[in-house]
This record gives sequence, structure tokens and C-alpha cells, in this order.
Amino acid sequence: MNRTAEKVLSIISAVFTVIGVILSFITMAFLNYIKSDPAVRSEIEAELLTDPAFKPGDMEIVFGIFDALGGFMWLIIIALIISLILTIVGIVSIWNNKNPKLAGTMFIIGGLLAGILSLTSILLYIAGILCFTKKPPLQDKTIYTDDQQEGTMRPL
Repeated sequence: MNRTAEKVLSIISAVFTVIGVILSFITMAFLNYIKSDPAVRSEIEAELLTDPAFKPGDMEIVFGIFDALGGFMWLIIIALIISLILTIVGIVSIWNNKNPKLAGTMFIIGGLLAGILSLTSILLYIAGILCFTKKPPLQDKTIYTDDQQEGTMRPL
């Protein structure tokens, strides 16, 4: 059976996941740069203190948010890497129509880890559903039985 649609959708989603992992690492590097460089930190503090509604005590809240985003970005990176691994397992199991049920399960779980409503997850959901719903075409097989009365074989 031809599983071209599932292969294409899963490969596209794997490419998008790799792009997402790379962008997440770039975001982590940017957040670490903001937190660690005193010149950038003082520049942000000076810019925020020009706002009259902003209080000096709120500065720690802003940099606390940067710290929380750093931890959250690690969670996103780990989830994306697991999603990429599951997608690759699904691609390998769908190749040559080896195990479409396993591939469908891997695609759906990988879609959940890639983000509930991201483009990557939607592509993986579609590929997973296609793995479960595509059935091989029926083949007409003539079944013969041994007729005890005439001694000949005839089709059923």
C-alpha cells in the first residue's frame, strides 16, 4: 500500500520540529545573554525606569520572569526533542508499510508533545489518523474446496 501522504506529512513535521529546536536554543542563548551581561541589564533597567508607571521594585519581577522563561524554554526543548524522536520512529515504522499502527501512535503522541495546536502537531495528527484509517485494498482470492461427491475442486 502506498503511504506517501503519511511519509510527506511526517517528514515536513520533523523538519519543522528541528527548526523549532534550533529557534528554542537561540532564544535560550538570548535570555542567558540578557541575564548575565550587566551592560544589557542596566540598559533594560534604564529603559524601563523611564516609564512613570514602572516602580523600581518591579525590576526584580521582570528579571524573575526572564529566569522563569529560561526554565520553561528547557521544558519546551525537551518536549520538542522527544517529539522529534517519536516522529523519526514513526517514519521508520511507516516506511515500506511495516507497522502503520505503531507509526500512527507515535505520530499522535509526537504531535501532543510538539504543541497542541501548532502546525507541526496538526501535520502529525493528520499523518497519524491516515495511518489508522487507510486500509489495504481488498484482493479477490478464489477459494477452492474439495467436493466429496464429484472429486473435483470448484470455486466457492
